[in-house]
Amino acid sequence: MTMQSQIETPALSDETRAKLMKVSTASIATALFKRGLRNQFVQGVVPVAAKGANMVGPAFTLRYIPAREDRNPITVFRNPEHPQRVAVESCPPGHVLVMDGRKDARAATAGSILITRLAIRGAAGVVTDAGMRDAEGIGRLDMPAYYAKPSAPTNLTLHEAMDINVPISCGDVAVFPGDVMVGDGDGVMVIPAHLADEIAAECTGMESFEDFVLEQVQGGAPIIGLYPATKDENLKKYEDWRAKTGR
Repeated sequence: MTMQSQIETPALSDETRAKLMKVSTASIATALFKRGLRNQFVQGVVPVAAKGANMVGPAFTLRYIPAREDRNPITVFRNPEHPQRVAVESCPPGHVLVMDGRKDARAATAGSILITRLAIRGAAGVVTDAGMRDAEGIGRLDMPAYYAKPSAPTNLTLHEAMDINVPISCGDVAVFPGDVMVGDGDGVMVIPAHLADEIAAECTGMESFEDFVLEQVQGGAPIIGLYPATKDENLKKYEDWRAKTGR
């Protein structure tokens, strides 16, 4: 039996998605920290394979609970309403399937066939705080994927798929349906949906400033008074740099 969440969240605009495609999880973490949000980085997950582009999309969730042997024989996959399969077939295009595996990577939460189906349906990515099987095949997909580590045992070994699109925990972070997931080479940040537009706008400016700072540091500039820019002369340099680069 699955449960559908009734939580209403703002839609992710194309403009905000485009901005978030260009910002780092580090910048997002800092912007959220300024707003008192300290625990939005999904702990213990890494890219299955580097993609060279961000993963951005609203969360569509799947919750697993510990498997009980009498409920999870291999024959449960014959059930057309099995929540794991239904989640793959229900995740809307442009969304990120986020799975709560209780940080238990001794068994997979999905494998390459299901994740390939998810990619073909147009999902923006997938995140699990547990394992994935057939990781090499998942890594070859264009769609970004994040996991704790490879794990060959089927999900039925330790996990029972239970609820679809309800609030979950993933890597010690509360994830609500519609929260905006952003992944890069460092990992995955969870942005509360109502903050997505302002975080995207702020981080776009942060990325510009940090590019300027890095250029200055590479040129031999000292960091004190530059990062953060507490000296007026550095602020003037930044404005001149922006005018020159169009940033």
